[in-house]
Amino acid sequence: MKLNNWKPFHSGLFNCFCLLLFVLSAVTHVYGQDEERITVRVDGRTVFRVGEMDDLSAAERVQRIERRMNTLLETPAVIVPSRIEQTGETEYVISVAGVPVVTVTESDAEDNVVSADALAGQWARAIDNVMLPARDRRTTRWGRFSADVQASVQAAFSRLLESAIRVVPRTLAALLVIGLFWIVASALRKLMTIIFSRIVKDITAENLIRQFTYYFIWIIGLLVAVDAFGLNPQTVVTGLGLTGLALGFALKDIISNFVSGILILTLRPFRLGDQIIVHDTEGTVERIQLRATEIRTYDGVLVLVPNSEVFTSRVTNNTASPLRRANVVIHLAYDVDLPAVFKILCQSAQQTPGVLARPEVSVLVRELDQTNICLQLRFWTDSRRADFLETTSKVQTAVVDALRTAGIALPDPGKLSVRLLSDAQGDGAQPASSA
Repeated sequence: MKLNNWKPFHSGLFNCFCLLLFVLSAVTHVYGQDEERITVRVDGRTVFRVGEMDDLSAAERVQRIERRMNTLLETPAVIVPSRIEQTGETEYVISVAGVPVVTVTESDAEDNVVSADALAGQWARAIDNVMLPARDRRTTRWGRFSADVQASVQAAFSRLLESAIRVVPRTLAALLVIGLFWIVASALRKLMTIIFSRIVKDITAENLIRQFTYYFIWIIGLLVAVDAFGLNPQTVVTGLGLTGLALGFALKDIISNFVSGILILTLRPFRLGDQIIVHDTEGTVERIQLRATEIRTYDGVLVLVPNSEVFTSRVTNNTASPLRRANVVIHLAYDVDLPAVFKILCQSAQQTPGVLARPEVSVLVRELDQTNICLQLRFWTDSRRADFLETTSKVQTAVVDALRTAGIALPDPGKLSVRLLSDAQGDGAQPASSA
């Protein structure tokens, strides 16, 4: 693939990467909050899964349950089979050796699709199946040490396996969705390029519609991928609001260029193919991206100017109008016949190829200095730089030939310098000797 073909791909990939980074940061922020139930593990073994309760999140509730059970394991001799006490109409407390371990609520029963008393019995048996063997393994110091090491290793691998089982399929589904939408967005952009090349003559409007359609499909794809990942898109949007301030500071330049690019494509202060001047950069606009504007200078160098700089700077559009006035300055002596010179200048310029008949060619006296009359020949031509410079050169050549043909002398730089030197010497000065 040629280098020029990689440039649009790199730019689009960079913009998509920034958008994907923004969404993923929100996903990372809300991922833990979107998990409704978390597994309780003791001694490296799974006990049961709990959800949030009252003002406790699921993660905080799991930490509290595991902390109480691990505290009991520090004194294994006191561990006895668990007991169930009803503290409310649909609320039960499971305790071991008089220490309350977990409270079974109506919400827990609804999550497990059983009654509260049945769920309390299940959780009590699960606690006994874990705590009693753990007590037996800790009858000696060595047994306690080996049991703690084994429990730590098993817990680490169990959590890793559970995370992989939960995350890997979701990740693959999300990547598949992103890949499908990327294919759709790319195919649609190429199709729109083919269609618009035949029905739309405004290439700037074509560029705007293509980019908006492309990124709109990408946004839809990301939302679908978030849903395939197992998250609630509404929760992700909330996460975007929470992380937007920090990312706004971190990506302020990228966001500024992105917004400026949208405004440039919408307001269109210039179009593709226009010849503009931005600061010290002058050339032809080749591409308007959402991040930067590509300008090809007249010596063939491609310059990428950030859109924020383009939008907030003073921009000179030389081709906004198809016509442009050019000026040629001519210095003649005071003894010339001005009406005749005006007529010669106008005729020679008007007959030059590239000079328009309307507006007409005009000549003005621009300045009167000590040695010459300064005339300004004004004519109109094509505003594009190549035609403008070529026509101006032809007019200058035609003016010189016409004045010489009419016998009108042009200023001699050598004689002019001698005269200026004599004037500078003042009265009584000796004349300059000639070689």
